Amino acid sequence: MGAHPHELGLRERKRLETRRQIQRAVLTLCSHRGIDKVTVEEISRWADISPRTFFNYFGSKDAALVGDELELACDTDIERFVAAGPDGDVLADLATLIGLSLANTDGDREIHELRRAVMKDNSYLFTMRMATLRNFEAGLQHIVERRFAADDPRLAEDPRALSQRALLFTLVAMAATRHAWRCWAEADDCSTLSAWVAKSFRELYTVTAPIE
Repeated sequence: MGAHPHELGLRERKRLETRRQIQRAVLTLCSHRGIDKVTVEEISRWADISPRTFFNYFGSKDAALVGDELELACDTDIERFVAAGPDGDVLADLATLIGLSLANTDGDREIHELRRAVMKDNSYLFTMRMATLRNFEAGLQHIVERRFAADDPRLAEDPRALSQRALLFTLVAMAATRHAWRCWAEADDCSTLSAWVAKSFRELYTVTAPIE
């Protein structure tokens, strides 16, 4: 599970920065010249690392292009969400959990825009990227199921109903998260991705509120 940014030591921060350097290098080169004309050796030179170091971080050029898989929040945050109780606001708590999960996500808009451009011209990369998002979604649904089961033991006795209810909340949450991601990418301020997640969920409450 992911760690909070303030918990990261110097070694981990350097590791994350190296990953970003590699991704920035491969995306920049491939956006200018095309994927087939860029080699790992060139990427490594651009990122000021050795090819061996490149493969310590990514198994292939495509893996570096697709980027890191999203990680769920740390175990402590997950258990806090699950144990919040039936009187809590599940969707609001889910917004907080997703915000914490994205706190360590690369907040470099340049990388994000480069990746969107490269994926637009290479649809197979988009398919690979969506697969990583589906993994995150599946993990999130499992956590939501745990929350609902803890809140309502009767619902826990009907696995299908439990799964369907959790899926609905997860898909709504993922839609709000994708909205936040798009808005963050297009914003001209310094707001973090996590801040945009909170804002998108607040907007979700606004648009679904009954008209008086």
